[in-house]
Amino acid sequence: MSYRICRIFEIENGHMLSKHPGKCRFPHGHSRKIECVIEADGLDERGMVCDFKVVKLILEDYLDRYDHALCMNTDDPAYEDFKARYGDRIIGFPSEEPTTEVLAREIFRYLKNTLDDYGQNPSPEFPIQRGVRVISVRVWETSMSWAEYSE
Repeated sequence: MSYRICRIFEIENGHMLSKHPGKCRFPHGHSRKIECVIEADGLDERGMVCDFKVVKLILEDYLDRYDHALCMNTDDPAYEDFKARYGDRIIGFPSEEPTTEVLAREIFRYLKNTLDDYGQNPSPEFPIQRGVRVISVRVWETSMSWAEYSE
């Protein structure tokens, strides 16, 4: 038997897809909803998979870097100019299109690695049981479309 929880975050994030044949090749933004699904085989001594606060502690600062930022392929001819103008508000994806699928993958990998690290040295206030794992990250691009990554 397993239990799952989902913690949702919301950010405003833009991207431009230089290989796209339509309007998505231009800078544009999305009100993104990010769903993080965490699982454990049983509940901890508090009756939880893990406290939702753990997921917030792990992801809040990481996701803040994407909030009101523009994701770009570093091979895009405009990348260097945008980076010079807007600094850390431009997030480069090395030779890769920053699609919603790729964003879901990057968030998943960060959450998985950081959750594993947190489990080695948890906050005494918000402990975490062994065996807690990330199942998936779903990133909504619009109210009608999303991409999901899992391993």
